[in-house]
Amino acid sequence: MRDTRSRGKRWTFITNHAAVLSLIVHEPHLTAREIAQRVGITERAVWRILSNLEQENYITKQKVGRRLEYKSNLDRPLRHPSHRDKNVTELVNILKPSV
Repeated sequence: MRDTRSRGKRWTFITNHAAVLSLIVHEPHLTAREIAQRVGITERAVWRILSNLEQENYITKQKVGRRLEYKSNLDRPLRHPSHRDKNVTELVNILKPSV
């Protein structure tokens, strides 16, 4: 059995997709750079996640001036087969970012 602690990788209960979605639900004005800094991932990873979320209709983006704002579709079900009876609202309510 390998010891994963020796590689220095940390795991969390929350995926980056969930963390990004939670942030944009609660703060739709954040830029990709700001999201990346808060989640602790690269801006490129944020753009990939935003694209995934948009393709699956969890978010839509709207240009407001020179910035993008995101609108979330909170009625969508969670993607994991064992949680399809729950919707995004239930998840993001417990993931509200701490100030």
